[in-house]
Amino acid sequence: MAAVNYRHAYHAGNVGDCLKHAVLVWLIRAMQRKPAPLFVLDTHAGAGRYRLDEGPAARTGEWRHGIGRLLDDPPPVLAEYVGLARGPGLYPGSPVIARALMRTEDRMACCERHPEEASALRHVFQRDRQVGVHQRDGWEALGALLPPREKRGLVLIDPPFEDPQEFAVLARGLVTGWGRFRTGVFAAWYPVKQRAPVRQLMTDVRDGGIRDVVTAELVLREPVDPSRLNGCGMLLINPPYRFEAELPLILAALLDRLGKGERGESAEVRRIADE
Repeated sequence: MAAVNYRHAYHAGNVGDCLKHAVLVWLIRAMQRKPAPLFVLDTHAGAGRYRLDEGPAARTGEWRHGIGRLLDDPPPVLAEYVGLARGPGLYPGSPVIARALMRTEDRMACCERHPEEASALRHVFQRDRQVGVHQRDGWEALGALLPPREKRGLVLIDPPFEDPQEFAVLARGLVTGWGRFRTGVFAAWYPVKQRAPVRQLMTDVRDGGIRDVVTAELVLREPVDPSRLNGCGMLLINPPYRFEAELPLILAALLDRLGKGERGESAEVRRIADE
């Protein structure tokens, strides 16, 4: 895959982050219902924290249509996520949100290929014995860091999707990771710009033999314009108990706050492959 110059700071707190991080909070809390230690692997971790009131995020303003619409009186199902997202002009990336929820027995490994982003992430977690920061390719880490010694784990995959082949790369990465860690929970974010790439991703995942796959999608407009983020989804392998019952409530709350009533709006949990 060709190298890309992707910086999450431009998109911090946008609609994609709202879905990804609300689902992340639910997943960690659901997995912590069991007392056994939990391992979290974040394959594309970014810098950890992002300013919204200045710099790249302020220039794009994407956060105003995302977390900016949730800060005042958030719905109960989003309250914990929004509480973690509040700060003095800062928005927490997935590793910071995950760390805030971790128990003393839990552990996390964060991978980030970009040198400056990895350096910033190391600064966030300096002297934190429960978090390891690796400047390495996240796709390679799926083979190298799995399975974890804890035998229970959540693998969060959030690639930049700036390369046209990223959907295919994601499918191969999921097959690799699941092959190494078949009892692990995998959560992969993907954009919905047009339907064809998303349909192909689902086909590739099924063809790879992966079982127990569910998606949670939030679509804000008819996905026909490939230049816009028309929606996004989370693909889950081995979703925890009650995912299919409880995630629709989260999706409905997000759609209520982030939607604009445009044609094609939807919020849906769908099963892609049976257990």
